[in-house]
Amino acid sequence: MPGLMGRLTLIVKAKFSKALDKAENPNETLDYSYEEQLRQLQNVKRGIADVTTAKKRLEIQYTGMQQQVEKLDGQARDALKANREDLAREALTRKAAVQAQLDGIMQQGQQLEAQQQKLIEGEKTLSAKVEAFRTQKEVIKAQYSAAEAQVRIGEAATGIGEQMADVGLAVQRAKDKTEQMQARASAIDELTTSGALDDLTSSGDDIDRQLSQISQGSQVDDELAKMKAELEPGEAPQQIEGETK
Repeated sequence: MPGLMGRLTLIVKAKFSKALDKAENPNETLDYSYEEQLRQLQNVKRGIADVTTAKKRLEIQYTGMQQQVEKLDGQARDALKANREDLAREALTRKAAVQAQLDGIMQQGQQLEAQQQKLIEGEKTLSAKVEAFRTQKEVIKAQYSAAEAQVRIGEAATGIGEQMADVGLAVQRAKDKTEQMQARASAIDELTTSGALDDLTSSGDDIDRQLSQISQGSQVDDELAKMKAELEPGEAPQQIEGETK
């Protein structure tokens, strides 16, 4: 049973593959592949835009926090001038916390910068590949269309195509029927002339037909004799040399 199911599965797959191969249009497949590559390229470009946007937000945040650091530093100096060491210490503590955040933001910005450059290089490489595929796609499509047209011309000229084969069979059948009908008509005519078949469209029977032939022969003889009598003796036709005088 497993062997039978295996064979059945193989047959189904083979027929399905053949049906897919027949339905597949290389031009459509190439166009679809090109569209997919364009979508991937578009996704890469969106990724670059997202990374660039994130980097800009970090830059804005970094600038704001740097201003805050400078402000806290100034406050600490003013507090010392006013002999408020406690306030100066508080300002410097906040400054250290903001400074630590600035270091983290700077590190994230460097990572985004590296990611951005990597995406830009990848986008350039992918864009070049997509453009090369577009050119190759058009060449392959043109070659396929030319080969397809050549095949159709060859099939039409030689009659090996499916449609032309049907036309050729129809023409051959028509010729066979015509030859058969001509042979039948010739046979009927021959049988009718020989008397083997009766001509139902004519009046009289076989005796009437034979009498009619005799009557026609006598009429010809009478007319010939009359023509000879009308000729003068001097106008009598000369006998051909070799004939009995």
